[in-house]
Amino acid sequence: MTEPAPEGAPGPTKPSRDNGIGGIPQWAVVAVAVIVLLIAGYVLLRMLSTEDVRVDGLPSHPVRAEATADGSIQIRSEGGGSTVLLDGKPVPTTPQDGAVAVHAPAVPDGSHVLEVVTPRAISWLGSASTTQEFTVDSAPPELQVEDSLRPEKLGEPVTVTGKAAGADQVTVAGEPVRPGPDGAFSAVVDRPEREVQVVATDLAGNRAERTMTVHIKHPGMRAVHMTGLAWTSDSLREPVLELARQGRIDTVELDIKDESGEIPYDSALPEANRIGAVKNYYDAREALDQLHGMGVRVVGRLVAFKDPVLGEASWREGHRERVVQTADGQPWSSGYGDFAFTNFADPAVRQYNIDLAAEAASLGFDDVLYDYVRRPDGGIEKMRFAGLRTTPEQGIADFLRDTQTAVRSKGALLGASVFGIAVDRPTQIAQDIPRMAKYVDYIAPMVYPSHWGPGEFGVDDPNTQPYEIVQRSLAEFAKAVEGTDVQIIPWLQDFSLGASYGPAEVGAQIKAAQDDGMPSYLLWAPNCRYHGEALAPQQP
Repeated sequence: MTEPAPEGAPGPTKPSRDNGIGGIPQWAVVAVAVIVLLIAGYVLLRMLSTEDVRVDGLPSHPVRAEATADGSIQIRSEGGGSTVLLDGKPVPTTPQDGAVAVHAPAVPDGSHVLEVVTPRAISWLGSASTTQEFTVDSAPPELQVEDSLRPEKLGEPVTVTGKAAGADQVTVAGEPVRPGPDGAFSAVVDRPEREVQVVATDLAGNRAERTMTVHIKHPGMRAVHMTGLAWTSDSLREPVLELARQGRIDTVELDIKDESGEIPYDSALPEANRIGAVKNYYDAREALDQLHGMGVRVVGRLVAFKDPVLGEASWREGHRERVVQTADGQPWSSGYGDFAFTNFADPAVRQYNIDLAAEAASLGFDDVLYDYVRRPDGGIEKMRFAGLRTTPEQGIADFLRDTQTAVRSKGALLGASVFGIAVDRPTQIAQDIPRMAKYVDYIAPMVYPSHWGPGEFGVDDPNTQPYEIVQRSLAEFAKAVEGTDVQIIPWLQDFSLGASYGPAEVGAQIKAAQDDGMPSYLLWAPNCRYHGEALAPQQP
């Protein structure tokens, strides 16, 4: 039995619910301890772990081999001082915008490992590494398309079909097309240019490109040539119109720039008017409307590089580079006259002719047919062509390529008149037939019997054997353009030079061309008078 405490003595102490320190509640002590432990743990983890590392430029899909060398792979880490290894070997890096860019040598196709070794915050704890696997693929997609497109008419839509195995995207004439699972694709080009570009790209960025040439099948022609002045003469123009009414011809060729450098129609080209080339002998709009109204096609003859008007103006104004020169810097003449030949390699000369061709196409000429699209004949070692950076043959072909693009865009076709000897002697006048055939819609060889020497193609006297020389020479031209879509439309002779030519001789040449599978032709008569009886009427 416990005795009661004396009066005034303190009573028994009750157990305290607060076991804290210095009056701080226990729960607060515990909370602080937890926070300290968390901070300590975080610091310890930071010391034991690598710095934050980010690798940019390595997507999950394959990359090209150049990706390891061009700096597109970049490493970003907070601490810096990282070492980069590629397949276990150190690679060079350079600072770039707060990161380091990798400049390793290009690596072969296949799987690779990029490793970033970063020192820990405390040196005695060593370093840590971050790795990323990636695949290199430098093989372009396998792109398969035809070489050519063959619409029936100029300006008609074309359908491009093909297969691009391994491609992620295909573009046709600049427009994207999504290939199917097997890479097959199809696209319609509403208004194709002279060429249609097809590009296939895979996820790595590898490209495969193909250029498809648009070849237009020429509708054919049975044509006669008329100079600008001849067209203004009733006595010369009316017989030609009558040939058209009778169905003996279906095309008239009119000069738009002749060998004198004159432009006989009312051209609006500023440069042509400035140098005095425009003569306004005939109204182009009126002539085109009349002939088209009769259902007759119109071809514009454009003499390109034999141009005394442009040549003399260029020389006089200090642009001597625009004229073909002799080795001692004088204008090349060689029987053609002073300043006769302009320089086909000069950009201004080329553009002048291209602008005339484009204007004629805009006016409504159905074709533009170049003449004198060549260098002067003679020893090339004695000539100088300022600015020529390639062979003369390639320079002429490049000029045709540029013209065809301009002419096609205006709705016309392009042809090139060539010497007969060009078929087997391309360097004599810079007319390489297979090369030129890539950039024109037809080749018009001048196979006039009077222009061949004895024994050519096994013909003893070509001028008195019109059938034989035309048939054999055109057969060689057919071989020269095999594998292309270009047509051969020959110039035939309707004039007498060394031998008398009449309906029989003209008819023999036409038959020779037909026997070679060439039903089209152009007749040349310097006086613009033609033997219509040699031309068989054809029903529309």
